[in-house]
Amino acid sequence: MAYADISIEPPEAGLAKDAAAAELYRLGLVYATGIGVAVDLVAAHKWFNLAAAKGSSDARIYRLEMAEMLSPAEIAKAQRAAREWLSKAN
Repeated sequence: MAYADISIEPPEAGLAKDAAAAELYRLGLVYATGIGVAVDLVAAHKWFNLAAAKGSSDARIYRLEMAEMLSPAEIAKAQRAAREWLSKAN
């Protein structure tokens, strides 16, 4: 089997819209630190934003930290991605 034949799902695969804040927060940490994926601060902001919306105070703190490292356009991209995920999630 060639490497091109391998399909690796992202860490959020199968995550439902009603996922707990802790699960969304964990995904933010995954993307912020690059655990098993490339570091992606826009994706990290997205997941921290979703977790913060569900009441995670830690996610609020990390979302602010991510925002300090991102441009306004990148923050807008992360917010759009969060809205899109909510509309598409199971």
